Amino acid sequence: MKGIECFREKKIGVLMGGRSSEREISLKSGKAILDSLVRQGFNAIGIDADENLTETLKREAIEVAFIALHGKWGEDGTVQGLLEICNIPYTGSGVLGSAIAMDKAMMKHILSSADIPTPPYRIFKDNNNIKFPLPFVIKPANEGSTIGISIVKKKEQIKEAISHAYKYDKKVIVEKYINGQEITVGIIDNMMLPIVEVRPKKGFYDFESKYTSGMTEYLVPAKISKSIEKKAYKIARKVYDLFELSGCARIDMLIDSGIPYVIDINTSPGMTETSLVPKAWGYLGKTFDELIEKILIGASLKI
Repeated sequence: MKGIECFREKKIGVLMGGRSSEREISLKSGKAILDSLVRQGFNAIGIDADENLTETLKREAIEVAFIALHGKWGEDGTVQGLLEICNIPYTGSGVLGSAIAMDKAMMKHILSSADIPTPPYRIFKDNNNIKFPLPFVIKPANEGSTIGISIVKKKEQIKEAISHAYKYDKKVIVEKYINGQEITVGIIDNMMLPIVEVRPKKGFYDFESKYTSGMTEYLVPAKISKSIEKKAYKIARKVYDLFELSGCARIDMLIDSGIPYVIDINTSPGMTETSLVPKAWGYLGKTFDELIEKILIGASLKI
């Protein structure tokens, strides 16, 4: 493992913002990361990852990129590919892992082929004639933070839910609705973090519940049996390795009849005050600065 001191000699660019629908959350994550790095004495600046990103990286002579981008054009392998071309080491997963984890259709195919529990699903593209047993969840294939997602329990809700999902992507995922405990497992390379249980106060962990203080209760560690905990860790590790992830990632699951079902993979988890990885890390008695340092140490080229 690289020593942290070698990073003190390099100029670090915290990539944040960008053009995705998660821009505002990314800016919050990026600011928290940048503040931490500066507080620790690193030579770091914030960079809004817009269409001029390549020129900005060159002009600022960035030597290491700390990725704080969420969603398209940042968490999907595109920025990772650019950084590889520019020969700039970066945090998080590489091009392949980022791309297939972001595209929920590919994610579901891979999970199913590897016999990893995930809710039954179908994929639709430019098709408004969606037929699937109620209740179901519909979501865009390439969005995060529950953007564009709906839970459909009645036939009358189908048309609006379809229209909402297609606003964000031409490809959508429809999967069985599971009304179970929601948990998440954070991983940083070989380190498994305490499992966090998510209990939204209005019943659905949507965008508002995720990013509004007081809207969700977080239990660390999760109130689950040792048996389920063991299963969740085993599944999360398998997913992390199967998708060739690296650095910090988070695997979201729903528990049904004692089985943790994978519903999402986050290769660039949020770092805001309500984010889950910092909560799990904090339970270990470690500071946010130590978390940022741990992630930074893993920065590298992946190809």
